[in-house]
Amino acid sequence: MRMAIQSIGISGGFGQGVDSLQRALVAGEVEPQTGEVERNGTVDSFPCYRAAIDGLDEFFPKRALRRIDHYSKMTLYGASLALKEAGLLEADRSRMGVIIATGYGALKTTFDFLDSYLDFGYSCSSPTHFSNSVHNAAAAHVSMQFKATAPSLTVTQFEMSVASALLTARHWLAEGRVDQVLFGATDEYCDVLRYCRKRFFCDGEQGPMAPFNFERQSAVVGEGAAFFILTRDEQQASYGYIDAVTLGNHVASPLELPADDFVIAGADGHRDCGQWYAETIGSLPASAYSPLYGSFPAAAGFDLAVAALTLKEGCYFTVPDNAGSTTTPEEAPAKISCLKFGPGGDYGLIRLSR
Repeated sequence: MRMAIQSIGISGGFGQGVDSLQRALVAGEVEPQTGEVERNGTVDSFPCYRAAIDGLDEFFPKRALRRIDHYSKMTLYGASLALKEAGLLEADRSRMGVIIATGYGALKTTFDFLDSYLDFGYSCSSPTHFSNSVHNAAAAHVSMQFKATAPSLTVTQFEMSVASALLTARHWLAEGRVDQVLFGATDEYCDVLRYCRKRFFCDGEQGPMAPFNFERQSAVVGEGAAFFILTRDEQQASYGYIDAVTLGNHVASPLELPADDFVIAGADGHRDCGQWYAETIGSLPASAYSPLYGSFPAAAGFDLAVAALTLKEGCYFTVPDNAGSTTTPEEAPAKISCLKFGPGGDYGLIRLSR
């Protein structure tokens, strides 16, 4: 069963909403922000892609968000934009399922809770940080705030989270368990993540991102939320269809990409993943858009949004300057494959069509 994509809500380093994403795609570049981390009296400056959530109070009163952390606010904002575009903000959502894919979950809140535990002990650690640190907290906030009383789920499988969660969404729709799925991909930045990446990759994350330079570590950390309304109703396919989702491992079962698909590669500057893209893509027409939103596990959801928008507009968007050498067919795209590899050869392949 294929899933129709009814709407998209998205927020990332390029801005807020599908229009901001489209402007970034047309321009072919997004200038990353500058982040700073102080350690041992030294300030470390670095490029990063941070997501703004300035428009969230359009959908919720501030008092309703008082105890909600940044990760859940990003999630709520992306969900709100998707529901608004679909005209479902005032609809009955009792038959709408909620599925969120994330690689890290509420990373900053998790470490804030650990800090409170180390500083004040078991009896005085922060209950607010604890309740928001569990991975399913964001899905719970979405379900409660939007009164989506069908099943909700959070799927965490690092780079494979988006593809794995889409398989569940397809099963829910095929079984008739829900009529629609509010599907999202969310990850956030935090200073501890930056510290760890600095230790692992040293100066390899200073940019600019070069996704198809597989010999160099060039990833730039990012964050954001991308949401989709998925449905069985083919009359609602504003952005085309998700035809197939495949999970596998290239070592155990070598991947052969469809020869007639345009490939959007999830290559994001991580050298350990680069060899798998080099082996599988070969001479196929392909591009990577990670220089527009950065490197994070749930960025596969952003690739999915780019693919859906490409199908809707019926044309290819500008290849980011640093993406590397790619080719694009002359005719309008009819089928697109979104490909994401993990460092061990695990892959998620999502095929879309008009």
